[in-house]
Amino acid sequence: MKKNKLNLGELLGVYLEQDPAATSKLSVLINYPGVHAIIVHTLSHALYEKGLNSLARFISQVSRFFTGIEIHPGANIGRNLFIDHGMGIVIGETAEIGDNCTIYHQVTLGGTGKDKGKRHPTLGNNVMIATGAKVLGPIYIGDNSKIGANAVVLKDIPENSTAVGIPAKVVKSRV
Repeated sequence: MKKNKLNLGELLGVYLEQDPAATSKLSVLINYPGVHAIIVHTLSHALYEKGLNSLARFISQVSRFFTGIEIHPGANIGRNLFIDHGMGIVIGETAEIGDNCTIYHQVTLGGTGKDKGKRHPTLGNNVMIATGAKVLGPIYIGDNSKIGANAVVLKDIPENSTAVGIPAKVVKSRV
């Protein structure tokens, strides 16, 4: 999965469309920490891919300090990730995020500590992860799926599904 291509105009348009409080592209560019985190991640990921890991990590930590959003430079992020109220988001090194996904505050895409290599989740396209959810391990969240607030997801979730609870269970599935 090769991602991390930034089309800033398109991204700003997504924020205008998704957030009713957004009033202009300029306002979004200046005031939205999710946009800042994605812009900086694009740079840190490019450095990481060139083997400049220490510099990439330093830049990502500076971004974390200013935005409250921690994205490891190794993470692969698709187009138009919408991060709403991003404080407390953690996205691990081997996480992969598809196109047009939405992540709310306090979400973790993390590892369990049990795995080597691929340790973090993969999100398909058009996935929504609600506030406080923890998606852990090398699992897959299928396209067009939703993860409910404060859910703890430890197993794959099929496409077109909604999962809630601790541990998360699929409560709705659209074929």
